[in-house]
Amino acid sequence: MNNFEFKNPTKIIFGKDKIANLAKEIPANAKILMLYGGGSIKSNGIYDQVKKSISAFEVVEFGGIPANPEYAVLLEALQIIKTQKITFLLAIGGGSVIDGTKFLSAAAVYEGETPWEILTGGKPILKGMPFGAVLTLPATGSEMNSGFVLTRKETKEKLASGGPALYPQFSILDPQVVSSIPQKQIANGLADAFTHVLEQYMTYPSDSLLQDRFAESILQTLVEVAPAILKNASDYNAASNFMWSCTMALNGLIGQGVPQDWAVHMMGHELTALFGIDHARTLAIIAPSHYRYNIETKKEKLAQYAERVWGVTEGTTEEKAKAGIDKTEDFFHSLGIKTKLSEYTSDYSGTAEIVSKRFTDRGWLGLGEHRKLAPADAAKIIEMSY
Repeated sequence: MNNFEFKNPTKIIFGKDKIANLAKEIPANAKILMLYGGGSIKSNGIYDQVKKSISAFEVVEFGGIPANPEYAVLLEALQIIKTQKITFLLAIGGGSVIDGTKFLSAAAVYEGETPWEILTGGKPILKGMPFGAVLTLPATGSEMNSGFVLTRKETKEKLASGGPALYPQFSILDPQVVSSIPQKQIANGLADAFTHVLEQYMTYPSDSLLQDRFAESILQTLVEVAPAILKNASDYNAASNFMWSCTMALNGLIGQGVPQDWAVHMMGHELTALFGIDHARTLAIIAPSHYRYNIETKKEKLAQYAERVWGVTEGTTEEKAKAGIDKTEDFFHSLGIKTKLSEYTSDYSGTAEIVSKRFTDRGWLGLGEHRKLAPADAAKIIEMSY
């Protein structure tokens, strides 16, 4: 196990009707910018619950943050923060809204030339405006981590940033909100969380026994609850386990002391930026091909995964590893998620070359846990994913 330091300052408030406790978590005399997405919170009752809880505060609203948080849209919110003298940000939504709020937290105090430098500068964010979150869509784990991803439509880019200043001060997780989520979004959440775990687990043996079993337990739980939550989103027990698994998948815990990959995400982000495909679905497109392409360096962990998560007990290490990849792809299919790029767009000619060039231009010359996955390798993996 590698050396590590771990601190997660986010306070989690989990359970039924906990949105009513929201006001207790916000500083007195705060002027709040309440941020949300397309407006579904107004039809499912969450908006009214939040507004009732924070009625004693001065609140400015900003809606319309898209599913892939868009830089130009967030600049409009940034202008409100500065002109209205906002002191506290409140994200009401899923990962996209919370990610957008993290960017605004950093941008509100940024002193550089343009806020886009927050994503291109390569430096951790050490200052930010305080913010909290009410989670409405389990998936990304953004409610309990310090990272975010942003899209810039004009350049078809999707980049990530983060830092210790961007942990939410608190996040409220009420599993009852899952009952109003469309089935497609629940499927996306399951696939997203599942792949988050794989990125931190599917590398090579590092004698991190507890971390491996933490990761495997989250994977097993997602597999177990997936049929129940897809069948009945109002199943509170299934929703609770689904929501908490998504949070635990990317709150930093299972990644401590272990090698991590994240190449699947880097390639998946490019497919979202180029084609507008849902983030979780780009991960399902890339992951099976990524593991098949890198089977020689990953086969020990793939075999372990096949045994412990899927119960594959027969065959050689390589045979088990291949079975583990097949089981992963089958799981995505069971969620109703297609795993080939050609099933989402016919305009994929040249995509591999575009992604390879972008990685080269950014200096991303060694991705993956060994930092040896070159842009040319990424191109081959994307070609396999067609």
